[in-house]
Amino acid sequence: MTREEELKKAVRQGYGKIARQQEPCSCCGPSPCCGGTDLAGEVSRKIGYGDEEMASVPDGANLGLGCGNPVALASLRPGETVLDLGSGAGFDCFLAAKRVGKDGRVIGVDMTPEMVARARENAEKGGYSNVEFRLGEIEHLPVERDSVDVIISNCVINLVPDKRKAFAEAFRVLRPRGRLMVSDIVLVGELPERVQQSVGAYVGCLAGAVDKAAYLGAIRDAGFTEITVHEETEFPLDCMVNDGTVSAALGDLQISGRDLQAIGTVVRSLKVSAEKKG
Repeated sequence: MTREEELKKAVRQGYGKIARQQEPCSCCGPSPCCGGTDLAGEVSRKIGYGDEEMASVPDGANLGLGCGNPVALASLRPGETVLDLGSGAGFDCFLAAKRVGKDGRVIGVDMTPEMVARARENAEKGGYSNVEFRLGEIEHLPVERDSVDVIISNCVINLVPDKRKAFAEAFRVLRPRGRLMVSDIVLVGELPERVQQSVGAYVGCLAGAVDKAAYLGAIRDAGFTEITVHEETEFPLDCMVNDGTVSAALGDLQISGRDLQAIGTVVRSLKVSAEKKG
């Protein structure tokens, strides 16, 4: 098994486990640092979702697995077709569906069968006739060329081994003058080598993150223009420490408190948009 195959298998298993649970417990999402019993809700408030948005989707759709609110920044319009890369249990898809209306369409793609099944159940519960979920990989999208108006993604592309291929696929399926809006984790320095090589830290949205300049470069090299960073914030160190997956991985690697502080200074949550020229 290649390193890429190993990572994809670990991600699929990790998020499959989350999909089968009532409460999420892995990174890009909730942890005890966020407080309260509604962990997903607490995390979602911290990263930009309002209570009204969270109340508008079916129970179980919001797993708190994000690092921003791409729907709020995507300026969705009625009648548009939206694609969510790494759609999970459907949270962002359902929010997008309300914005594009009955004449619009939302497609969610996720590589974890359990997540796709849970999202489809949520869509049925909520009566969403304009939303569909497809099983597939972001580097090989089961979507036709030039067929969507807007692509959103929330803390998922960091989990993709070949990010250049992911953005090339996004460019392929967007219509001319289409828009990309992504929230994700990037780096502004180097992680310790042991963390970089840790599969657990990869599943926890940490080891798979790449340098900010390389991330933006991959978007540019795919053909996108008007690349705009809307927000860049530090990834909360307390959430990193208390997150189950990341904490276990860093504990196994015997990361010192000093090294942990250093990690906190190089991890960033980034919100970036781009366009495909007409």
